[in-house]
Amino acid sequence: MIINAIHAAPVAGNTAGNATSPLGAIAGTVTGSTGAAPATNGTTLGGTDFLTLMLAQLKQQDPTSPVDSNTFLTQLAQLSQVQGINTLNTTLTNSISSNQALQASSLLGHQALVNSPTANLAAGGAVNGAVNVPQTTSQVVLNITDSYGAQVRQINLGAQPSGLANFTWDGKETNGSLAPAGQYKLSAQYAGAVSGGAAATTLVTGTVQSVSMGAGSTGLTLNVAGIGSVPFSSVQQISN
Repeated sequence: MIINAIHAAPVAGNTAGNATSPLGAIAGTVTGSTGAAPATNGTTLGGTDFLTLMLAQLKQQDPTSPVDSNTFLTQLAQLSQVQGINTLNTTLTNSISSNQALQASSLLGHQALVNSPTANLAAGGAVNGAVNVPQTTSQVVLNITDSYGAQVRQINLGAQPSGLANFTWDGKETNGSLAPAGQYKLSAQYAGAVSGGAAATTLVTGTVQSVSMGAGSTGLTLNVAGIGSVPFSSVQQISN
């Protein structure tokens, strides 16, 4: 709610302005002290300025025609309401941040399935993930290539309905030997109208090691083992 400042006629010498416009040529708007809106002349007025203007109004009013007391009470009620709303907003913001931090802490140690075109293979380990299939298809194929672009393994997931098609790469190459530890590129295709198959999004599962609370629209950021920092919005699934 915005309380309009009172516009008044100029005051000369000791002559008071009239009762309905006692503050001289003041233009602007007044809000609560914790949240202010720009005035029409480019300045910003807060709750303290509002009270200052009100005192000036009292001093400059015409004693023969004082401002109606109901006007002051209404203005004070409006100021109190604005400040109350601002206080409530601050309280809610702090409460939401606290709840987010509490919820974020519960994610630690859990498995997060996140969008990722790459996967990190630990020595003697395996990679778990999924392919996001946009439509029912007769075949989904996952290709795994090394940093040089050479194909290391191809996994046929067969026919799949639309949705997430889970996969596990045991860390072995096509010839059965263990692939060296490192980062590998993932790509997937599904049988469709496009010749050679259409591309599908790949996802990888990793352990949530830490959570960061971002400011503003940044939101939560997860640090996932083997993947790095990812926005919470890219997480498709959380499991134990």
